[in-house]
Amino acid sequence: MMSGRRDVREIIREEPIHRREIQTALTDGGKTVPELAALLGYSSEELVYWVMGMRKYGFLTELPDVTEDGYYRYQVGPRGAI
Repeated sequence: MMSGRRDVREIIREEPIHRREIQTALTDGGKTVPELAALLGYSSEELVYWVMGMRKYGFLTELPDVTEDGYYRYQVGPRGAI
């Protein structure tokens, strides 16, 4: 029985596509993982892979203030210029 989750290796192969989609979605301001997931049509579980990887390598940075739901908003980082 399939669980509906995609294989992480499949997700990783799509890295260049997702990176560009996320960077484009952030051009009009910072967004949380759930906001990005809803906007781009992916699950928050999948989007967190991308956001955390992009943050680790400087493609995204988090804004200092946390939302009232406890989420950070992310913006394009120093390595993330499109």
